[in-house]
Amino acid sequence: MRPYRVMTVCTGNICRSPMAEVVLRHRFEAAGLAEAVVVDSSGISDEETGNPIDPRAAGVLRDAGYPVPRHRAHRITEREVADRDLLLPMTARHARALRTLAPDADAAARVRMFRGFDPAAPDVRGTGAAADEAQLDVEDPWYGDRDDFVSVLQQVEAAADGIVAFVRAELDRRRARS
Repeated sequence: MRPYRVMTVCTGNICRSPMAEVVLRHRFEAAGLAEAVVVDSSGISDEETGNPIDPRAAGVLRDAGYPVPRHRAHRITEREVADRDLLLPMTARHARALRTLAPDADAAARVRMFRGFDPAAPDVRGTGAAADEAQLDVEDPWYGDRDDFVSVLQQVEAAADGIVAFVRAELDRRRARS
């Protein structure tokens, strides 16, 4: 069975999405799913292409005990949207961009707001309204200070276990079909 493919998405792929990628990899490994799930990240913009993770993001991850792998930012492609089983945008704007790139309704349906998996976040499921999805935005820490990066990490960690549970259920459904 091919691995389940998860992609986290932000603007430039140097702050939020690589932080989420690191946390999710750690959580999938802790759940015994490292071999069954592949996690990567991208941005909707090419403005940071080739750049490493922001040093402030890397520092916050390290301080929290996460390993910080080598990373080179890249812009998401239509093929990646089509190939991923779950796309996790950080904002409603990112979600709209991903749905625009989606080749069909099935791919568009695999776009789920990252914070939508946080049990303490507002429940906007099924509304389909961009304004409602915006309640789940993980704000860009780029213009802020260290506290803004810590806030991103806290939001990412709060949603991570819900994402792991969702993917585990998806893997169980896949196994049952095969």
